[in-house]
Amino acid sequence: MMNMAGPAAEPVAAVASDPQAALHEVVSFRVQDMDFCVGISFVREIRGWSPTTVLPQTQGFVTGVINLRGTVVAVIDLAARLGLGATQPGARHVILIVALDGRLTGLLADTVSDIMALDPGSIRPLPGQVADRAREFMTGIATLPDGRMLRMLDLAHVLPPEIGALA
Repeated sequence: MMNMAGPAAEPVAAVASDPQAALHEVVSFRVQDMDFCVGISFVREIRGWSPTTVLPQTQGFVTGVINLRGTVVAVIDLAARLGLGATQPGARHVILIVALDGRLTGLLADTVSDIMALDPGSIRPLPGQVADRAREFMTGIATLPDGRMLRMLDLAHVLPPEIGALA
């Protein structure tokens, strides 16, 4: 388990709109062979997979809840939430515990790749041809020196408000 608590940093969206901003730290991770990232200021912990307690009548992308030191935290299957199909979690998967607007939520991912600083010049807006549904979940694309492209998630849209009632 990796504890990520620390001083607050700018959200990813702020960097995309301010090309003069300083380097922006993100946590990058993989979901179904795709690279994604969120601002490090949102990530509180990275945990290994542990089975969740399934709740009836929840959204299909909610795998269940976990007990995080006495706090019940909803776990979202990012692949299912992003329309990529449900994940069959196993020992190799991780749960990123993120905080947004005072609520904790777990994000199920395949692996955590890196903690890195992005140059604001490497961050680009999504092309106009990208579907509105994709735009809803992402703030931009970061191009890395090795040619990979990171999809920058917008947690405000990935985490629907009704999930907060579980956390």
